[in-house]
Amino acid sequence: MAFSLPDLPYAHDALEPLGMSRETLEFHHDIHHKAYVDNGNKLIAGTEWDGKSVEEIVKGTYQAGAVAQSGIFNNASQHWNHNRFWEWMAPGEGKGMPGALEKALTEAFGSVDKFKEEFSAAGAGQFGSGWCWLVKDTDGSLKVTKTENGVNPLCFGQTALLGCDVWEHSYYIDFRNKRPAYLTNFLDKLVNWEAVAAGL
Repeated sequence: MAFSLPDLPYAHDALEPLGMSRETLEFHHDIHHKAYVDNGNKLIAGTEWDGKSVEEIVKGTYQAGAVAQSGIFNNASQHWNHNRFWEWMAPGEGKGMPGALEKALTEAFGSVDKFKEEFSAAGAGQFGSGWCWLVKDTDGSLKVTKTENGVNPLCFGQTALLGCDVWEHSYYIDFRNKRPAYLTNFLDKLVNWEAVAAGL
């Protein structure tokens, strides 16, 4: 199945009061994400991956320690990552965290604040481009991880509950080189906690 660029689930300026500008979303969604879609479609055309789901392509073209068919993997994985990233954010202040998620985070990390500290540290500590994640591991436990470039939890059999893009195009317009401030803002103002809880 061909990749297609999803519409944002909110207007381009909907997150502006919360620290993510219209300009950032125009570059990030309309240009960067679209490039992954367009390049991915060109690369899979006529291959064994033509007609497969993006999840099948990500899992099938990734090998631990080495990436087979790296062009296809990179574009497919980044397309999957961004599809989820848009859904993990929502406009409107006061988005409460569902009780079940708060309980799960407290059990796994000691408190919600401790989870946020660990998540932010993972994102800030990712050298170069990549992502930080809250995942449900194969044993059902919740963990914070980080990955380079477009690698994502699908590659390790994990369920991604929340991910934050720490490529520079995600934050440089609004936060310049202050990646930690971007991560704090993401957790405190942008996350759609109901979408995160839905993955539990």
